[in-house]
Amino acid sequence: MKASVRKAATLRRPATPRNNDRRVLGPHPRRRFLRLAAGTAVLPAVSRVAWAQAYPTRAITMVVPTVAGGQGDALARLLAQPMRNSLGQFIVIENVSGAAGSIGTGRVARARPDGYTIDLGLMSTHVLNGALYSLPYDVLNDFAAISPLAATPLVLFARKTMPAKDLVESLDWLKSNPMKASAGFGATSANLVLAFFQKQTRTKFTLVPYRGVAPAVQDLVAGQIDLFLGAPDALPLMQAGRIKAFFHTAWTQAV
Repeated sequence: MKASVRKAATLRRPATPRNNDRRVLGPHPRRRFLRLAAGTAVLPAVSRVAWAQAYPTRAITMVVPTVAGGQGDALARLLAQPMRNSLGQFIVIENVSGAAGSIGTGRVARARPDGYTIDLGLMSTHVLNGALYSLPYDVLNDFAAISPLAATPLVLFARKTMPAKDLVESLDWLKSNPMKASAGFGATSANLVLAFFQKQTRTKFTLVPYRGVAPAVQDLVAGQIDLFLGAPDALPLMQAGRIKAFFHTAWTQAV
């Protein structure tokens, strides 16, 4: 991880600094960068000036653009200790959620580009938001990728009392009750999949946005929403019989 940061800094350093020089992707062409950003990735804003001193000399802040308790938060905290061991400095985790992750991501884009503020990037924050929304930052040119970290499937969960035992029965129920069901999501990627799901299955239900997985799962367990599409964080609740699961997007069989 430390070597990746220094390499990114070397690639991005121009021979003669210019105010309008925004080339931060180094040798990564656009398509390769999008594939890199598609998985969860740490994306820092790295300084354009030469690093005269050893890096790092103080704590590094990792911004997680989701609420605490979700998968991104757990991944960041798992990374923090080995990063501290390798770099010799504390890694401070800050959860800055809201606006589909663009608030936390925007904070990193505005931070001083010295490598001390990094971002746990997601498919939503660094690919889909840039395609769907007008953002005050450039997801391609305002960040430099360090490394892909994880690929995560989405799972469609349902409340325990929903009158359906599997996906086929759930589709029949949704078609018989148009716009009577509600489905929560905590990321732009899940929102997009739910919209595609409705189109392909010819079902209609209300989409309910959440700031993250944890509050959505709480409402699902309480019966406040009928469905939730998100990361497999809630699988233990399904295994305990408190909620149901109808499908997942992984290429391999889920446990």
